[in-house]
Amino acid sequence: MRGLTHRIVLVVAVLVVPACTAPVKPVPGKPVAPVMMFVGDSFTVGSGPVPRWESYASQTARLLGWQPIIAGAGGTGYCNEGRAGRTFQRSFEVELAWRPAPDVLVISGGHNDRRWSPVQVRQAAEGLLAKVRAHWPGTRTVMIGPIWLGEAPSRAYGVRDALAEAAKAGKVPFFDPMRERWPQGAILPDGVHPTLAGHESIAGWLAARLA
Repeated sequence: MRGLTHRIVLVVAVLVVPACTAPVKPVPGKPVAPVMMFVGDSFTVGSGPVPRWESYASQTARLLGWQPIIAGAGGTGYCNEGRAGRTFQRSFEVELAWRPAPDVLVISGGHNDRRWSPVQVRQAAEGLLAKVRAHWPGTRTVMIGPIWLGEAPSRAYGVRDALAEAAKAGKVPFFDPMRERWPQGAILPDGVHPTLAGHESIAGWLAARLA
């Protein structure tokens, strides 16, 4: 009986070890989709009835045929740590920086930074852009300003302008959602966050600019 058990163990070892040690090879001729990463707030990661895989970030990647990796948390911003206890820069450091460089990085937000001065917001944004550039010098980076699907409060414009200045100084494209007119039915009953249709509209808008 012991001899039989010994032989069974040897057979299992022969079958299992090569499967664990053999390198994974790409499928010949299969194209590798570009990778796009996002850092953002609840608009980017999803909120309410809209999960992460249906957020505008995921939908933008699907429209372009790219692979999305989404980082961030609701309530966060360039200065605002929110309940997650981290800014966009910290989200970049702990969720993205250890990964291989993507083809595109989208930094989206500012909605939650209205309690800070435009100077503070601009400095925080410039610091994040400098860190990204130093870490991933070959990655294309774009910034999206605060997303307001309805009428924005006056302080939101100061944040928007500060981020536009930071993007210009960092020589990265800046996309301004506050200049757009969004369709009816784009906002949830909370008056802030997008419905699924709202996320679809944002995704179509962003994909057209990234394409």
